[in-house]
Amino acid sequence: MGFTAWFALIGGLLLLMSLASGWIRRLPVTSFSLYLLAGCLLGPWVLGLMDVDFALHAQATARLTEAALVVSLFLTGLKLRVDFRRPMWRTAARLALPAMVLTVLGLCVVAHWAFGFRWSLALLLGAIAAPTDPVLASMVAVDDARDKDALRLALSGEAGLNDGTALPFLMLGLLMLRGPVSAADAGSWACWDFAWPLLGGLAIGFALGWGTGLLGVRLKSTSRDTSPSDFLALGLMALAYAAAQAVSASSFLAAFAAGLGLRRAEIRVVAEHPHPHFGQEGGQLDHPPAEMLVNPNRVGPHDISNPATSAGLVVSDALSFGATLERLMAAALVLLLGAACARYWHLPGVVLALVLFVGVRPLAVWLSTIGSGIPLSRRLLIGWLGVRGIGSLNYLAFAMAYGLQGDDAVLVSQFAITTVVLSIVVHGISTPPLLAWRQRRIDRSGQASPA
Repeated sequence: MGFTAWFALIGGLLLLMSLASGWIRRLPVTSFSLYLLAGCLLGPWVLGLMDVDFALHAQATARLTEAALVVSLFLTGLKLRVDFRRPMWRTAARLALPAMVLTVLGLCVVAHWAFGFRWSLALLLGAIAAPTDPVLASMVAVDDARDKDALRLALSGEAGLNDGTALPFLMLGLLMLRGPVSAADAGSWACWDFAWPLLGGLAIGFALGWGTGLLGVRLKSTSRDTSPSDFLALGLMALAYAAAQAVSASSFLAAFAAGLGLRRAEIRVVAEHPHPHFGQEGGQLDHPPAEMLVNPNRVGPHDISNPATSAGLVVSDALSFGATLERLMAAALVLLLGAACARYWHLPGVVLALVLFVGVRPLAVWLSTIGSGIPLSRRLLIGWLGVRGIGSLNYLAFAMAYGLQGDDAVLVSQFAITTVVLSIVVHGISTPPLLAWRQRRIDRSGQASPA
């Protein structure tokens, strides 16, 4: 296919998905499942128009998936309008730290004893397949800053934080590939691959998001500027990514923390300068998100002299631009993933994926939430609703670019990509009815699900 033909194909697919969105929402599958199906149809299994080899383009795949993750993690952080003292952050920390470690180690043991992986490859596979994905988890993640549902908040927080735990194990697996790991190597890994990337990434990203948010609000308010500033989000994401990379901190955590920092700046502004329509009553989180103030159907004409409205313009522009970019990149990557199915689909990988979905992940979540006070039904749902996706592709591409080669690369790729594909399909089909069942239970009890 030539360049013009590819443009026509992509344009037609995007147009079809947009026009049919009303019907797609009624189907028992997600739009990502349909992009995956389209990729399978275009790939060697059916039409033979695409044949994707991730190993051959490992560097390009790593960069593309990295960009998609940075955008998605920034948006995830920006949508979490929750005080840091709320219980959901403790739940998210349990899921991102002990639960993620247990999932990585559980998959490592299964891959070694059940499928004959040597320990270094087993650890690599565990690190690749364990993290939940912020890009494809749109059905279970927070999509609105007003959302206070404890399940969605916990899963969003986990998806934003768990790269800080999973990526160091990927680095340890790559280190083990090169030979025996000495005590000095282990100490260096614990410090410079685990602790510093986590703490440094969060600190750098939060400081940049906080400072940019306050500066943006001040400039808009003093200049009375109401024009869109779409590049604010892109600039902040790029700056957080570059700053973290420059000091070897986690660029993923920096992007997530930048979104959190920008949101905290908005919360501070509305606390100090609440919109007149909402008076001075209530706490800072009782004030509607500032982006709601720039919707004329809710509040009325924009009063840019009010800092809360200025904050709304800043946050609204960031959300709008980021969401469009996220959907476009996710659709492209899932389409490529569908085309790659013919090359990487692996029946033993199906077995490993099912063990992960129904055994390792639920058990890890159950163990890590003991004593948390979280209802058993919610713990079970969290254990199931762990979607794998673009993050796993990024880790796989990174591993292939930095040491995973030959037959080892093919074997790990088959298991990892099969797991991601199966997760998109299985979780995409099962999530809507499970969430609907949960909502019916909440409605019958007449109580909200507190954060």
